[in-house]
Amino acid sequence: MSNSEVKQSVDVAIIGGGTAGLAAYRAAKEHTDSVLMIEAGPYGTTCARVGCMPSKLLIAAAENAHQYEKSAQFGVNLGKPQIDGHAVMQRVKSERDRFVGFVLESVEGIDAQHKLDGYAEFVTENQLSVKHSDGSSTQVEAKRIVIASGSRPAFPAPWAELGDRLLVNDDIFEWDTLPESIAVFGPGVIGLELGQALRRLGVKVLMFGVGGAVGPLTDPTLTDYANTTYAEEFYLDSDAKVELIERSENGVKLRYIDKQGATVETEVDYLVAATGRRPNTDKLGLDKLDIQLDERGVPVADHYTLQTSISHIFIAGDASNQIPLLHEAADQGKIAGDNAGRCKEVRAGLRRTPIAAVFSDPQIAMVGESYRDIEKRLGSCGCFEVGEVSFENQGRSRVMLVNKGIAHLYGEQGTGRFLGAEIIGPNAEHLAHLLAWAHQAKMTVSQMLDMPFYHPVIEEGVRTALRDLNAKLHLGPEMIDACMECGVGS
Repeated sequence: MSNSEVKQSVDVAIIGGGTAGLAAYRAAKEHTDSVLMIEAGPYGTTCARVGCMPSKLLIAAAENAHQYEKSAQFGVNLGKPQIDGHAVMQRVKSERDRFVGFVLESVEGIDAQHKLDGYAEFVTENQLSVKHSDGSSTQVEAKRIVIASGSRPAFPAPWAELGDRLLVNDDIFEWDTLPESIAVFGPGVIGLELGQALRRLGVKVLMFGVGGAVGPLTDPTLTDYANTTYAEEFYLDSDAKVELIERSENGVKLRYIDKQGATVETEVDYLVAATGRRPNTDKLGLDKLDIQLDERGVPVADHYTLQTSISHIFIAGDASNQIPLLHEAADQGKIAGDNAGRCKEVRAGLRRTPIAAVFSDPQIAMVGESYRDIEKRLGSCGCFEVGEVSFENQGRSRVMLVNKGIAHLYGEQGTGRFLGAEIIGPNAEHLAHLLAWAHQAKMTVSQMLDMPFYHPVIEEGVRTALRDLNAKLHLGPEMIDACMECGVGS
């Protein structure tokens, strides 16, 4: 140990002070007061600073502008909205800072002796070297360790040559105003939400992907529908052939083959890389440990205990390479922290039904098992069925002029068990919650149909899909006329 290195011993060390790290800290503290949370960057969580909250602020502004434009279809002529980019971004940043402030207040309430600023790296299975910004370091000896180091945006290395014309979603929320044009690479959750929102706020948007995927959808029918629907609003090629990306004097020059086969050259102000996130585990010194890693170099952990192949090391949140969502990070952090605090009495924690939402328009939602996972597990034996509803003629959806989308619900032959759903459509975020509760309760499709449905509501579309699914599972009558079965416009 060098002269500038301090030594500290604790029961539990937590690497990371984001959503998972904070949850782990609170859970570990229930069992021991000897807990240390190590954080290298600013506190405030990915969600509050650069993720779910600022993106929803931008989307809220975009939805307001879109409703203004759409009003003429109701016979209410308001004309074209005037977008004040400065005002839009001022509100986004102001409210973002407010949300971050709430997190910081919580962190400030943690005893200073339980926090350590710096970059942690494993020396041995029980030792961490924490390097501080002033060049000094602290050696931390911990009986149990929770890795909750989060993730960061990832993009192809050559794009770094674009300099300040290359943006990740973090950068967008520092804008003072809106640009004239952007190219978004990656029509996943982040790219789709931000790209559509910026388009509705007057920014020219080009969106490119690889492999044809849109959002988290895995069902081919819904993926095709999503590709067609979003492309009506902005240029979207989810399986693009881009031949050139290079820095120009005033932005980024692109050359690509469009969907008609023609070569197009254009220039945009910025390239937005929405090509995924990478777990922050590559600089933790894991190579010094005899720990089982997956193909991305992330420690493999038990789904229910978050325990890695080294019994006293746990991993949680975005760093775990499981489901990079705030509610999942909080759940994982709680489980990992609780088990780290318990010492040797490791317990299985509650893992809830998977649920995810994309706040695009129409929205996308995923519940339970995805189509891809069900097809892989049950497809060879034909042991599952798909119930469908289209929202295009669904009564309440048409009334509100949000009648775009399809929902697919999946059920198991024999048991009648509801397996999961993929949705693109109106109010998908709310429909997903109803379905997630049913899935977690292990309900059958017939039991779900026994639940009450009001009229006229968008939720009636779920009943239509359930009736269709129940018939295909040979557990109920075939639907002959939806209006006779469920009521007008259901």
